[in-house]
Amino acid sequence: MRQARLLLAAVVLLAGCDTAPIKEIRGLIQGHKGEPELAAGVRAYENGSYNESARQLQSALDSGLSRSDQVQAHKYLAFIHCASGRERPCRDEFRKALAADPEFELAPAEAGHPTWGPVFRSVRARK
Repeated sequence: MRQARLLLAAVVLLAGCDTAPIKEIRGLIQGHKGEPELAAGVRAYENGSYNESARQLQSALDSGLSRSDQVQAHKYLAFIHCASGRERPCRDEFRKALAADPEFELAPAEAGHPTWGPVFRSVRARK
């Protein structure tokens, strides 16, 4: 019971803080607001609705995501831009993914894709 009270007090105290580490801790406890939009954006991507996917993924990022979810959202946005022939925004999204997680790597099937694989390798090499 004492631990529950301490946790509740910590959540209340952290509720007003907006630094990145505090947001991450708060997200672990409460969840991140953008999670449902991220899931919807990935589903839209998988269904080939790229404009809708991009809108939902950006909205998820704007609403707040964990670092690993930010990486996923930026990765899908990069895929959408690359597939649409927009190399500069594709590179920008890969840079943002790597900024959120410098160890980020594409899955083998993704890395071998002829459109975004070379773009990702180029961005990664410049890190």
